Amino acid sequence: MKKKRRENEAFSISFLDVITCGFGAIILLLMIAKTGDSPILESAAESMHGIVRELQVQLFEIRGEAKILNRDLDAKHEQRSQWEERVARLQSELHVEKLRHNSARDDTAVGAIIKGEFELALQQLTEETKRLLSQKDRVKTDLIGGIPVDSEYVIFIIDTSGSMVNHHWNDMIDQLTTTLDVYPRLKGLQIMSDMGDYLVSQYRRKWLPDTKGRRRAIISALRSWRAFSNSSPVEGITRAIRDFYDPGKKISVYVFGDEFTGPSIKEVIDTVERINPKDKNGAARVRIHAVGFPVPHTAPDHFHLTNKRYASLMRELTRRNGGAFVGLN
Repeated sequence: MKKKRRENEAFSISFLDVITCGFGAIILLLMIAKTGDSPILESAAESMHGIVRELQVQLFEIRGEAKILNRDLDAKHEQRSQWEERVARLQSELHVEKLRHNSARDDTAVGAIIKGEFELALQQLTEETKRLLSQKDRVKTDLIGGIPVDSEYVIFIIDTSGSMVNHHWNDMIDQLTTTLDVYPRLKGLQIMSDMGDYLVSQYRRKWLPDTKGRRRAIISALRSWRAFSNSSPVEGITRAIRDFYDPGKKISVYVFGDEFTGPSIKEVIDTVERINPKDKNGAARVRIHAVGFPVPHTAPDHFHLTNKRYASLMRELTRRNGGAFVGLN
């Protein structure tokens, strides 16, 4: 019996040793594995964080560059529009100059022959005008169709708004041609938009010489002339008076339009009276005439309203500045 107990004790101790060593080995392996992997994992995590931060910085830089590029692109588009408008204007001016050059070349051959006759006729016309104006028992101005035509310098102010271009442009050119025919020979003329822009920019604040060739060139340029307009002639009238008034010149302004969209008729009248006062004889510095074009019956109500406001403004403005208003059917 004693012998059997010793064998069991030896077996139990050996078994416990094995189990203990096994657990110890497992714990040692776990500690080794954790100690070996930790620096690698931490390094990988730090590397990933660094990459994320770098990508975020690059993203912010790209967004900033995109905003700058979009802003530059918008500026380029705006600059392109300005250049296209300038090119169109220069092409129109080039066309006018070509016509003027061709006309001048054609007129050179006969210019020497008629120069003396023209100067003599002009002198006689001026003397006759003075004689008629000096007669007290007659009206001081000649009238054609109710409009005084005694001026030697004429400025046309043309409404270039969409309603005029779309509905009345050819009629406007016909009326302008008819008006010029009333003045066989002027000492100077000018064409401006209702905003005060010049048809021929080279003659800004200067008189266009009046020749047959020049008149043909003006009519040709008008057919393709497109300028910005706010449908209010006050800017063109005030600029014409300020740029061209001369106490030694008889000047008339003709306004062609169909709408007045300004805020106040009285304000326009007061503004014109300040820059175009009357002399001691009650005559304004510059005579103002106007021609009114009707809007189509199918036009919206607000066009009919602005058309009536234009007629009211021009009737009063021409009455106070020695001119006449003609409303077309």
